[in-house]
Amino acid sequence: MRDPLSDTAVTQLFTEARSYNRWLESEVSDELLKRLYELMKWGPTAANSCPARIIFVKSEEAKQRLIPCLAEGNVEKAMSAPVVAIIGMDMEFYEQLPKLFPHTDARSWFVGKPEKIAENAIRNSSLQGGYFVIAARSLGLDCGPMSGFDYPALEAEFFPDGKIKANFICGIGYGSEEQLYPRGPRLTFDEACRIA
Repeated sequence: MRDPLSDTAVTQLFTEARSYNRWLESEVSDELLKRLYELMKWGPTAANSCPARIIFVKSEEAKQRLIPCLAEGNVEKAMSAPVVAIIGMDMEFYEQLPKLFPHTDARSWFVGKPEKIAENAIRNSSLQGGYFVIAARSLGLDCGPMSGFDYPALEAEFFPDGKIKANFICGIGYGSEEQLYPRGPRLTFDEACRIA
């Protein structure tokens, strides 16, 4: 049995954490981004497939390449963030399975099966995206996930080899309370759950 996290930790990760649209002008170091990945990579995925691939858009040059891909309402949100992470999914993730899941020939479960590949890639890269947000919050960072962008344009710009598809993007940094909307409600347990 493991001890539960402290109330302070739970508050930081969940109950008081927010999705931010505006950011303080505080740098996020490359070392902190590496620590973020080193935490999030341990979250479980089916057959340890780990399909998520991440580009951290940090330089001004890279941000300028990102702008044409964004929906108009997301330009300021993204450009004011110290870093924008593009969470992608490797559609050839199964090529890594001999290394990541060596207990059996898991690669053969996917080769030549595009529907199964797509289903696994979106499900498990989305899981990894959730781990990404929790890992960032655990390191004191704030996040602003977004899906408003032109997928083909972004993929052509940042994943030109065609084997990685975009899932979502996420601003990372230290959130500003300026223009922060009131916290949205959530469904109650009884509205969202049942115990069978």
